[in-house]
Amino acid sequence: MQTTSNKPNGQGLGRLFKALRCTFQGLRAAIKEEAAFRQELLLAIILFPLSFIVAKDMLHWAALMSVLLLVLIVELVNSAIEALTDRVSTELHVLSGRAKDMASAAVTLSLLIATIVWGVSIYQYAVVIL
Repeated sequence: MQTTSNKPNGQGLGRLFKALRCTFQGLRAAIKEEAAFRQELLLAIILFPLSFIVAKDMLHWAALMSVLLLVLIVELVNSAIEALTDRVSTELHVLSGRAKDMASAAVTLSLLIATIVWGVSIYQYAVVIL
């Protein structure tokens, strides 16, 4: 039986704590370095309390929160792709541009999903109120 691990981040709870540390470092970097992430995070913070008013039930609330988290997730991936592309080379290259454009398109699509879900939810809420 092997007693040592070949995994650089360890195993078990130690690995979990290292992963959490990396998560917080990534979030801190995104907040510090990425204006788009800060804007989307602010939008999520503003919409969070509104979600309790607009949601009809817990499943609806989960959908409202999930699309906000989706936007943040996709923005983090977009920022990671941009950072990695710039790390490889800051020279203009068609493949680098394509990677960045595709990641940007993914952010736009996630924002469209959030707009649809929140827009329909707010419309339904307004119809019930009026």
